[in-house]
Amino acid sequence: MNQSDFSHYIDDLARLRMQVFREWPYLYDGDEAYERTYLRSYLNNDRAFMVGSFSATEIVGASTAMPLADHDAAFAKPLQDAGYDISRIFYFAESVLLPQYRGGGAGRAFFTLREKEALRQGFDKAVFSAVIRDSDASEKPASYVPLDNFWQRIGFKKIKDVKTRFAWKDIDEDHETEKPMAFWVKNLA
Repeated sequence: MNQSDFSHYIDDLARLRMQVFREWPYLYDGDEAYERTYLRSYLNNDRAFMVGSFSATEIVGASTAMPLADHDAAFAKPLQDAGYDISRIFYFAESVLLPQYRGGGAGRAFFTLREKEALRQGFDKAVFSAVIRDSDASEKPASYVPLDNFWQRIGFKKIKDVKTRFAWKDIDEDHETEKPMAFWVKNLA
């Protein structure tokens, strides 16, 4: 499926993102109109990459990426300030997958496909960000398993002392608040 085919799935992708990111650790109280606008930024970017996971005709997972220089400049600034050349970095924006489809290899496939696309476009680093939450928070489910070990197994390293911030409304909040986000990086070439 090519990128333009995803225009048919914008509403489904918006709902999927809102459903998955509502879970710990994001606790995102999403807005469908914002989600559609956000996803269209990928459809309107020639260098953006989107991949989906389907069960029959239903989209059950998706992953996106684009050059970091094409993403939010304020979001990338901490990396640039730390000496990273953001023109060489492909940003792995998100991977979302419904819980019942996890553990079957889709997550690894999302990373592999985005890495191939980054290399095809001439990028030598990949980076993504993950929210930082208090590991002792009362909202954290007892069954939650952090993804850090998975990310390390596939070659990503957490960048120490370089963080960014991003605002959204948590499910228990009345308004948006900024959340700290850690960066993870992988050398691709």
